[in-house]
Amino acid sequence: MSVSKETIAIEIDLLLQSIKWKYGYDYTNYSLNSIERKIKHRLKLSALTTISQLQSKVLHDPAFFEAIVQDFSINVTEMFRDPGFYQVFRQQVVQLLKSNSFIRIWVAGCSTGEEVYSMAIILKEAGIYDKTQLYATDINESVINIARKGIYTTDKIKKYTDNYQQSGGQTSFSDYYTADNKFVVLDASLRKNIIFSTHNLVSDTSFNEMQLISCRNVMIYFNQQLTNDVLLLLTESLSKQGLLCLGDKESLRFSCVEKNYEIIDKKEKIYRRI
Repeated sequence: MSVSKETIAIEIDLLLQSIKWKYGYDYTNYSLNSIERKIKHRLKLSALTTISQLQSKVLHDPAFFEAIVQDFSINVTEMFRDPGFYQVFRQQVVQLLKSNSFIRIWVAGCSTGEEVYSMAIILKEAGIYDKTQLYATDINESVINIARKGIYTTDKIKKYTDNYQQSGGQTSFSDYYTADNKFVVLDASLRKNIIFSTHNLVSDTSFNEMQLISCRNVMIYFNQQLTNDVLLLLTESLSKQGLLCLGDKESLRFSCVEKNYEIIDKKEKIYRRI
């Protein structure tokens, strides 16, 4: 017998409330369609037939809950992803940052670290890395542990190299890593000014006085209420004249903080707090 949409919605709500009450992870304002797809995928992998069965397993099996966190986390990333954004970052954002005596940057939703390392390379090539502190955060501790190590598989390097060159790279990308047959290890000099930590954009407090925040392709999975809440958190964390970078499918239009920003680059979704 098929299950009605109303029943599925109720079961999903009960599951998300259970996760929130027991583990403190709040997914209740994530996009319902996105959450439903991920739940159905986990049901199939687990040979379970109902969301209620999945809920019981989540409540009684912490290891299974960790698998759910992995499912709900968005970990699509690569070095210099969207090279056009990094071109603008090199040409415009770096110039705006240079006037600061010390630069604090927060990469929110950093996943396995490729974005923050990409920024570190650009800052290094611009000669301002040594006066920069970068904070790279994600809700998912397992991807943070990968990011801390800065070790990636060699099959990704051709794509990363192409992206680096398209972004306006000033040297050979191979200067920034050592490699063997299976893995590349990013140079330790890129990690020295990066602090990696877990942070939940839904429930944790703001950082203060950041000169730049990058939160790209994270809020596309949130509903409007949660998007506004996160944008408020990011705005509170920015200094005056601080820069906010969003993903190409994200925007400040019609948000509760739109009036607090001016547009630096419309296409690449870069804004400055006023």
